[in-house]
Amino acid sequence: MERGVDLLLVAGEASGDLHGGRLLTALRRLVPGLRPFGLGGDEMCAAGLAAVAHSREVAVVGIAEALKVLPRARQVFAALLAEVERRRARAAVLIDFPEFNLRLARELKRRGVHVVYYVSPQVWAWRRRRVETIAERVDEMLVLFPFETEFYRGAGVAVRHVGHPLVDEVPRLPQAWDEGPPPAGAPYRIALLPGSRPSEVEPLLPRMLEAVRLLARELPVEARLIQAPTIPRELLEEEIALSGLPVRIVAEDRFAAVAGSHLALCASGTATLEVGLLGTPLIVLYHLQLASYLLGRLLVRLPWVSLVNLVLGRKVVPELIQRQTAPAWVAREAARLLRDPAAVAAMRQGLAELRGRLGAGGATERAAEEVAAALVRAGLLPTPPGTVTWPQEAAAPEVAS
Repeated sequence: MERGVDLLLVAGEASGDLHGGRLLTALRRLVPGLRPFGLGGDEMCAAGLAAVAHSREVAVVGIAEALKVLPRARQVFAALLAEVERRRARAAVLIDFPEFNLRLARELKRRGVHVVYYVSPQVWAWRRRRVETIAERVDEMLVLFPFETEFYRGAGVAVRHVGHPLVDEVPRLPQAWDEGPPPAGAPYRIALLPGSRPSEVEPLLPRMLEAVRLLARELPVEARLIQAPTIPRELLEEEIALSGLPVRIVAEDRFAAVAGSHLALCASGTATLEVGLLGTPLIVLYHLQLASYLLGRLLVRLPWVSLVNLVLGRKVVPELIQRQTAPAWVAREAARLLRDPAAVAAMRQGLAELRGRLGAGGATERAAEEVAAALVRAGLLPTPPGTVTWPQEAAAPEVAS
């Protein structure tokens, strides 16, 4: 390319940073002169993002929790717009993070920036009227789940289903249950996944650890704590020390550690899909500050909170919400599952459907091709840098306009 293309990318959470890092790596292969800048975490920075700020500064879960970082979020918001104007950037890729990114999209459109949104906000779950706002502020929507396409198409949003990157990222591994329950006296291995943000870990991890203590009174268990890249090890070590339990922290080979576990206690979020794709039975825990939860109950219009159950369209994994995340409740549910091989087998059979429901591999590459094509449509590239290809077994998704 004779000239570079300045592209704003914004991700404010761990899962968005992961998707953004993979997307940026693929996109830079298609657009060699790309100059990416914006908000992201370690994954996006490693992929070449010139960071205006780090996503850890604004990443929280829950409405009440967001108030704590609001002053810094406003500073980051202003800094991003200032950098857009300084660079005269004309295109942006916004990744999930709707409370921040939809406001940013409004300001970007006012400045004539072509906005591509990657990883749909879950407006199909709550605030369904917000789709009208998206139609006004977003030029193109790239979604991960097939059921999202019809929702956006019906609202007149240009939409593509590119598939879910986890299909490629999560390997097929041998399962702890492949040989049945552990021999008499041998421990059941329990994986703890308390979340990717401190605001998730702080309420959930103590509950998980105490649940393990209670479970150990009934069954031999061995717990391993799966560390998310965005969580400081010191935070986990502090909670483990307070519990007094011999829990090992796993920071590397986390997929193998989860696959080698008989049961996972997992915070609601993208991690539930990872565990589900690995085929490990899991219990989903969902806990917010009371104000956030009560407001959510008024707005959410879904039968389940976990992505596993939503994608499968039925309740395959148990969901423990708010007071049900009390340690005694979690331990009781875990003991019930571990003592019931038929229930474990039924859950594993349901989880085996998950990979097929999420679509074919190559999702990140398709997303990158769509972004590159959007840069052409925005007049920033002279010719298409690549051809968008779709799996032969799946029809090419339509674009609504």
